[in-house]
Amino acid sequence: MKALYYLAYAISLLPLWLLYRLSDVIFLIVFYCLRYRRPLVRRHLADSFPEKTEKERRSIERAFYRWFCDYLVESIKLVSISKEQLRRRMVFKNTAVVDEIVGSGQSCAVFLGHYCNWEWITSLPLWVTPEAQCGQIYHVLENKEMDRLFLNLRQRMGAVCIPMAETLRRIIKYRQEGKLVVIGYISDQVPYWNNIHHWLQFLNHDTPVLTGTERLAKQTGHAVLYIDVRRLRRGYYEAEFVLIERNPKAVPDFQLTDRYFQLLEASIRRAPECYLWTHNRWKRTREEFNLRYDPATGRVNLGPLEEIKREKEES
Repeated sequence: MKALYYLAYAISLLPLWLLYRLSDVIFLIVFYCLRYRRPLVRRHLADSFPEKTEKERRSIERAFYRWFCDYLVESIKLVSISKEQLRRRMVFKNTAVVDEIVGSGQSCAVFLGHYCNWEWITSLPLWVTPEAQCGQIYHVLENKEMDRLFLNLRQRMGAVCIPMAETLRRIIKYRQEGKLVVIGYISDQVPYWNNIHHWLQFLNHDTPVLTGTERLAKQTGHAVLYIDVRRLRRGYYEAEFVLIERNPKAVPDFQLTDRYFQLLEASIRRAPECYLWTHNRWKRTREEFNLRYDPATGRVNLGPLEEIKREKEES
């Protein structure tokens, strides 16, 4: 852990302008030499934007890889970047709505996606009222050294990382302690087969989606918001809070999730190069789900390896 951290720290001490030169070199290697997941990215873009020409999609593809390499070096920079510099580069707007909700005694559940720089979103504690504990739900990484590294950089600005399996338990603990929370949920991941309860149209795909954020918000009574992020230019972002619902328990099931994906899609269509197209988002199809689903038990049949993966995730 120490060797990996010290290496990341040493690299992070480089000024961002020099890190962006490094990003340019990484782009050439990733895009032209390794061709990292380019067939997958190309397929996702073709399926998501059939109305665009091939030339337009190739332009988005190239711009995506340039942004992705910038995201990598920006994430490393988070190891040592000062609070003052990060406040200049990741600006939050409409934080008054969060302060007002927290001031009224209500916690917040914040939807976001793998869009723009979600690592820099962890600087939110620098912008909102200290009355609330900011945090984010995360997947524990199998590589322990990488997991510790990311925990360190994600918690530097005062936010806490909550393992997904501990989400409800930790939220209840904060409530028992009388602590209000503002929790971020990156909710555009691919759900496991047994966690598929809702499908919707997202970027021209029939898409299975996670509904856990909505269920938690309803169970805990947290106000629901979305963060609409824009990349202004290289190394500068703007993140605006959009209120979705103050009283989630009054909203019919799945409407909050539907609204989140509508907002996320609008963000992506505005600047599609800033979405994580290398993620195999649409690997689960409704046809395969229907083949696996057993109406007698209400469960989805999993293979042995999938069972092991599910048990590790839920442990």
